[in-house]
Amino acid sequence: MLNKKLLLSSLIIILLLGLVGCEKNDDLNNLDEVTLVLDWYPNTNHTGFYVAEERGYYAEEGLIINIIQPSDGGTAQLIAAEQGDFGISYQEEVTLARAKEIPVVAIATIIQHNTAGYASPLEKNITSPKDFINKTYGGAGTPSETALLKVVMDNHQQDSGSITQLNIGSADFFTSIKKDIDFSLIYYGWTGIEAEVRSIPINFIPLKDEDERLDFYTPLIIANENKIQNEAALIARFLRATSKGYEYAINNPKEAANILIKAVPELNPDLVIASQKYLANEYKSEAARWGEMEVNTWESFTNFMLEHKLINNRIDSMAAFTNEFLP
Repeated sequence: MLNKKLLLSSLIIILLLGLVGCEKNDDLNNLDEVTLVLDWYPNTNHTGFYVAEERGYYAEEGLIINIIQPSDGGTAQLIAAEQGDFGISYQEEVTLARAKEIPVVAIATIIQHNTAGYASPLEKNITSPKDFINKTYGGAGTPSETALLKVVMDNHQQDSGSITQLNIGSADFFTSIKKDIDFSLIYYGWTGIEAEVRSIPINFIPLKDEDERLDFYTPLIIANENKIQNEAALIARFLRATSKGYEYAINNPKEAANILIKAVPELNPDLVIASQKYLANEYKSEAARWGEMEVNTWESFTNFMLEHKLINNRIDSMAAFTNEFLP
């Protein structure tokens, strides 16, 4: 009799476990899948997404996230063509897109201030844009790079035409500076920190210190206008979870770094941890909340792009970004 009771109890437990498993699978099946298109390979600019996924913040909002790297074409074009729900872009790309009536909108900035600047090996003695004269700049060969150099040199009453510009594409900064170039544009939060980790001394001239118009938002998160009009609740859920991910990274940089390392094990752990500590102070900076953008930043950079003929017509800055979905 006892054995029969034990057998019956075991069968009931197995049945209950099976029901629990079915409920869990049903929950997973009911999650809304969203695709995020990155701007580059995964790095600490993207940590908040991986944290939100690992710690279940997306699941709490009924979402499952699919993070992919971009194929050919810019992220703005992919998001405009609905080849992803959300994308990582930057203010210049969004402004260019809006000027061409490509329907993308910035919905949050990942970092409050532009961490880009001109970097050079210490032995080049390039400590000011005045030192760019007769030097070789290595970049991607874009018109915006020429415009950036011009405004920085103009501010120092120097001729940007004295600079030789060499297209190095996506070549590694540390390899390039050993060959044909004297200085290049980098993001300090990644390449600058890598120089520290590798004990390679560099001089660094931040763009935002040279001209306030160059303190634009990069990177930021974008969505298609159709999604904004038709799926506002989904965007709000996505940003609630994402915001939690970045807040966690701000308050727990080492733990957040380990989550990114776990998700992308090919990254250099020392670089990720050091970069994460640096960006913990940059994600939100002095802003009241993570992700918030100001119209003055959009207007001033639009003016810069108009002045240097990077766009042919003024965009409506208020239509290019929104803070309405931030928690």
